[in-house]
Amino acid sequence: MSIPIIRTLADLRKTVAVWRHDDLKIAVVPTMGALHEGHLSLVRAALDRADRVIVTLFVNPKQFNSAADLAAYPRTEHNDAAKLASLGAHILYAPGGAEMYPQGFATTVSVSGVSDGLCGAYRPGHFDGVATVVAKLFLQTGADFAFFGEKDFQQLHVVRRMARDLDIPVEIVACPTVREEDGLAMSSRNARLSPPERQVAPRIAAILFDAAARIGGGAPIDATLDEARSAIAAAGYARIEYLELRAEEDLAPMHTLDRPGRLLVAAWLGETRLIDNVGLPARREAIARAAASDGSHPDVISNRAVRGPNQAARHT
Repeated sequence: MSIPIIRTLADLRKTVAVWRHDDLKIAVVPTMGALHEGHLSLVRAALDRADRVIVTLFVNPKQFNSAADLAAYPRTEHNDAAKLASLGAHILYAPGGAEMYPQGFATTVSVSGVSDGLCGAYRPGHFDGVATVVAKLFLQTGADFAFFGEKDFQQLHVVRRMARDLDIPVEIVACPTVREEDGLAMSSRNARLSPPERQVAPRIAAILFDAAARIGGGAPIDATLDEARSAIAAAGYARIEYLELRAEEDLAPMHTLDRPGRLLVAAWLGETRLIDNVGLPARREAIARAAASDGSHPDVISNRAVRGPNQAARHT
């Protein structure tokens, strides 16, 4: 079994036109290849939702901050195609650089607000590259649905904002982070960890989930985050870029858990940058205080507990 690989926009549009003629629903799963179980979970979700699934594979130079990082990014198209074929995906769209950015290309899509801070502060221009290539992929595929993982939570917000602002008629579907058995969030970059680093790597998830559980249970936010930063450093991470609590809805900084939040982290282990995040439901008492201050009634909130890394979503 094999999957058709399309490399030009003209050929892609011919295929999509046939599907549209047959009134089929189309999903796209944008990737940069080096597919792991996290990517494959997105493909499975897309197959459940749409009649046809396009997986894109393009290592986008516009979202890398260094030439060395771009050169080191794993490229495994043959293996990726075999994995996708086994799932039943319908097309692998793998354009070259000249197809995506032909000579004279001069347009950049930039999303402000949700791109500020977090990864946006440490990777200047990164989200411009993401928004530009994803906008092109949405328009090229004409997809009804697009599937993204929650591990790249800020990216998810950037893509949603971009599609909404540019009136691109695609539904963005977020899928839970998929984790290794030891809790480490799956990432193509994990392959760059040395064996000793791979032993240390899961500590960031364990510390993140512990901090989230403590904050959700009423511990002081700032003090808990300070302790978590110290624990990450003590575990062997050389540099912590950020560990912050942000609002789930719009990524606004949070100092009181009075609405659903996300605890997000980025840190370097050796030469590898790892990111992760976990959601937190709002605290009842914080909502009650906010409601009392403006005379309104507290909203009903979820009783969902923060799950530990070994309880996080896995797709098999």
